[in-house]
Amino acid sequence: MRGMDNAITRHTKDSGRRAWWVAAVTGVAVVVAGAFSTMPGILQDPLRQEFQWSRGSIGLAASVNMILYGVTAPLAAALMDRFGIRRVVVAALGTVSAGAVLTGVMDAAWQFTLFWGLLVGLGTGALSMTLATTVTHRWFTTRRGLVTGILASGSVLGQMVFLPALSWTVARHDWRPALISLALAALAVAPLARLVLRDHPADLGQRPYGSDTFVPRPDPVPGAARRTVTVLRQAAGTRPFWLLAGAFAICGASTNGIMWTHFAPAAHDHGMPVTTASTLLALIGVFNVAGTIASGWLTDRVDARRILAVTFLLRGLLMVGLPLIMTATVSAPMLVFVVVFGLLDLATVPPVIALCRTFYGDDSAIVFGWTNAAHQIGAASASFLGGVARDAFGGYDPVWLALGAACATAALLSLAVRPRPAGPTGAGRERYASPAARG
Repeated sequence: MRGMDNAITRHTKDSGRRAWWVAAVTGVAVVVAGAFSTMPGILQDPLRQEFQWSRGSIGLAASVNMILYGVTAPLAAALMDRFGIRRVVVAALGTVSAGAVLTGVMDAAWQFTLFWGLLVGLGTGALSMTLATTVTHRWFTTRRGLVTGILASGSVLGQMVFLPALSWTVARHDWRPALISLALAALAVAPLARLVLRDHPADLGQRPYGSDTFVPRPDPVPGAARRTVTVLRQAAGTRPFWLLAGAFAICGASTNGIMWTHFAPAAHDHGMPVTTASTLLALIGVFNVAGTIASGWLTDRVDARRILAVTFLLRGLLMVGLPLIMTATVSAPMLVFVVVFGLLDLATVPPVIALCRTFYGDDSAIVFGWTNAAHQIGAASASFLGGVARDAFGGYDPVWLALGAACATAALLSLAVRPRPAGPTGAGRERYASPAARG
């Protein structure tokens, strides 16, 4: 009996160790994918100088990349259920590598849209947060929020790690070596993913981390494209989906859409050098990592709806107060803004994923993928409308005020997501029947 107990204990430790290794390699893949998002801004001036392309032509490729990033995410989650995590990750890493290499030999603007917009957009979309959602759902039953927070911070970490090196490479050598460096980084991760990643703990005869019972591997779900649309149709018939999608669209508008596109020009309107404003954005990215991990830790312990509501409310207050602290120099209030905004920037991701998991179970990764598509739509809308508002009003003050009000609305939407009561027919699931469960 003692020997059996020792064997069970040893088996449990092995299961926990492998789950963290799978999470670590997933994180590396997310970091590399995040690095690709830094390139369009770096490439803009070199491409204009070499090919005399317009900013619109270059921006088209970036727009196609962003749209495909959002649309591919839910499809990638369904493909992981059909073909497995390992195959999808390896294929995605190969796709982004091919896109980067082909971009290095292009000589026409339409090729940039094809290679960078299409191939890199598809590859990075498959390596987005739906990958993290699938891994945490399959490999962890406890610490899910913490693992989600760590993996969510990976894309920002990739930008922080690679951006200085890529910028230096472009400045000292050329833009093509920078692309080759990214391609080699992705190719280097592919064999690691092939070696370490497994689709489910049951493939190794192990239990998910924190589980007291063995969980059999679910059968592959055929028809990935059809299932992606079916899940959307089913989820769209539930109240939580629209509340989360609406809140996440506002999240995209108040982060990626406005800050990464218009913060530097807005600061420059007040006399701040663009290089200084860019440095402040980089600092926001630094605190992003800490805030996302902390949010994941809290999601394991606190009602996810409350975390979302507080995050949006604080972000809205920061937006409303931003016009009051914009100056030509970096002041103490501006540094406070940078730190707090950085902590809040991606803090919405772990609670949204947790709520998707609560309401949609095995389909949560696909549902989150569609929710993330709403995030991208919100970001794209704010990026465009922010520029329109700047032209119309001669400044960004109305934009910050409007986004502050939108964040308050997002806080109310978050609280309107009713917690699911005990039982098989909780809120949000009365009309939702998993396509995976139906077969």
